[in-house]
Amino acid sequence: QVQLVESGGGLVQPGGSLRLSCAASGFTFSLYAMNWYRQAPGKERELVAGISSSGIITNYANSVKGRFTISRDNGKNTVYLQMNSLKPEDTAVYYCQGYKAWGQGTQVTVSS
Repeated sequence: QVQLVESGGGLVQPGGSLRLSCAASGFTFSLYAMNWYRQAPGKERELVAGISSSGIITNYANSVKGRFTISRDNGKNTVYLQMNSLKPEDTAVYYCQGYKAWGQGTQVTVSS
């Protein structure tokens, strides 16, 4: 059974940082690219960042470039999203995606 379980969301002040984690199981994690998406209220889900199976190639939405970093640990079957310099417009539910599966999402709220 394929599972993606996100953690690490929460409430943070503008300018703060959070690190999201996504633990994968049920498939050969090291063979697949992984992605982080987000969906804000009233908006469509958007791709935030992606990482190749080896971790060598990454890509980011323009809105998060220079602030967010995606990484992975194939030994731990986990993908991460380090989010720095957070802004109120980063408020959304963040989803992990890979191998045709989606996680349940974790809420990130940036507010003073």
